[in-house]
Amino acid sequence: MKRTSRISGTTALVAAALLCGGTAVAAGPAPTAGLVDGVIVVAGNTCTWTNGRTSANPPSALTVDRTSINRPGGNLACGGGITASLNNNPAFTFDDAAGTARTDLIDITGQQSFISCRYKATNITWNREGTSRKYVNQAFTATKSSGSFLCPGSVSTPAGGATMLFH
Repeated sequence: MKRTSRISGTTALVAAALLCGGTAVAAGPAPTAGLVDGVIVVAGNTCTWTNGRTSANPPSALTVDRTSINRPGGNLACGGGITASLNNNPAFTFDDAAGTARTDLIDITGQQSFISCRYKATNITWNREGTSRKYVNQAFTATKSSGSFLCPGSVSTPAGGATMLFH
């Protein structure tokens, strides 16, 4: 049972991780790098990546390139013996006046040993920290779309459980 909750936590973590990060950048002029870092912690496991490529710079609408996050091209890594991969290129829109961002869909697969779970979360809202390009998630639930019967039907990520940093 403990193994199952780790997988569900990690899968939610990864879903949120696809949206997360760490260093502050001024909100005024758009950053020039077109990169994003992500972090998410669920059920005591942390998933992170750095320097995922984006199609544009905030506040312009953009997509995140999953091949630059997933291994072998990226460096997505999770603790707790879990592996994860992003199945889509999430699209982000930004509302600078409100200090928010929105993601249309996150589709992620988490695996531990021989157990694989795929989850999707839609319409995730992120709150910007001050004038930076660091965004912190509002609570969301990802629904199982396929995988082992040992995978929970859904997993939740609390507010603040994930961050995304565009730089």
